[in-house]
Amino acid sequence: MPDYDVVVLGAGAAGLFCAMRAGQRGLKVVVLDRAPQMGAKILISGGGRCNFTNLYCAADKYISENPHFCISALKSYTQHDFIALIQKHRIAYHEKTLGQLFCDGSAQQIIDMLAAECEAAQVEIRLKSEIAQVTKPDVFHIETDRGVIKARHCVLATGGLSIPKLGATGLSYDIARYFDVPVVETAPALVPLEFEGEMLDFMRELAGVSLPVSVACGKKTFREGMVFTHRGLSGPAILQISSYWRVGENITLDLLPDGDAFALLRAYRQARPKAELKTVLSEVLPQRLAQALVAHFFANTQMNVFSDKRLLEIAALLKGWTIAPSGTEGYAKAEVTRGGVATHALSSKTMEVKNVPGLYVIGEAVDVTGWLGGYNFQWAWSSGWAAANGIEKS
Repeated sequence: MPDYDVVVLGAGAAGLFCAMRAGQRGLKVVVLDRAPQMGAKILISGGGRCNFTNLYCAADKYISENPHFCISALKSYTQHDFIALIQKHRIAYHEKTLGQLFCDGSAQQIIDMLAAECEAAQVEIRLKSEIAQVTKPDVFHIETDRGVIKARHCVLATGGLSIPKLGATGLSYDIARYFDVPVVETAPALVPLEFEGEMLDFMRELAGVSLPVSVACGKKTFREGMVFTHRGLSGPAILQISSYWRVGENITLDLLPDGDAFALLRAYRQARPKAELKTVLSEVLPQRLAQALVAHFFANTQMNVFSDKRLLEIAALLKGWTIAPSGTEGYAKAEVTRGGVATHALSSKTMEVKNVPGLYVIGEAVDVTGWLGGYNFQWAWSSGWAAANGIEKS
């Protein structure tokens, strides 16, 4: 006889939420995690306030080999459902920007809420549990450093490879491969971009300078903040585009997303012909950036010296500065992992592996990657809910 109806591997957002719902349905559930505390990534998210969902969650905010896969789960448990749970626990929250919802207080409130719901549903949580192997001779056998646990169903919710200092491993991928479940190649996502050579030297001189931009890669464009770093570029706009960028591709920056740069420069030339270019640009861009652009790309002379042709060239760079990142800052700085367990191997309604009855994969371990801004947490809640509701009672 199995010890449990369900064993959930991973005490993060998706795992705890799935365990909570399965317990509410009357299933006997245990959660295993090697970490000393539950919800480590929840605790550090959103600057410690947890960006727990987004008002505008929809399938077009997610990246996957199958862009339609996430639709069913997102509809089965919506952002509004999670907001209702937050309100039930009287957790104060606010919208920061672009539909992003944060706790007014600490992210610990989200962890406490999940722990309370799991306790009410009689879910057992075992931390500091090393998982050695998962097999299925009849039911699932989970070999741990405390012995073997048997369960009718096993949920893989150990996340991806991002932020290894919090204990991230490829365990879910390893278990999936053991059961011959395909895994889409993984890569860091929502991650700062790095540069080399002269471009890196240029950016290092500007470390700490930030401004609103529009950044594009291929057909995808994001308009948010950007910041120069000692390694290259970061900030929300860069993190967003990093999920779409591939090695060898360029990104294009619009440093004046609100205006017509050529018209602006012509107006300055007419109104203030004796003003220097660096002075003019310092009025529409951060001063250090304006001075660096003039020093590296333009001649710093009076506006009345520039012809229309030259102003068009300056405007073209300001509105379409095309540069080539050399790479990313890797999993250590990535908020999530792109890729993961292939969606074509899973049921979109229940997250169950089609060829391994009783095995489920949820959250970041799946090849579903959300945008920055609470979308990945909503995927954790929605996919966890879908899996828990798909588990049949004995």
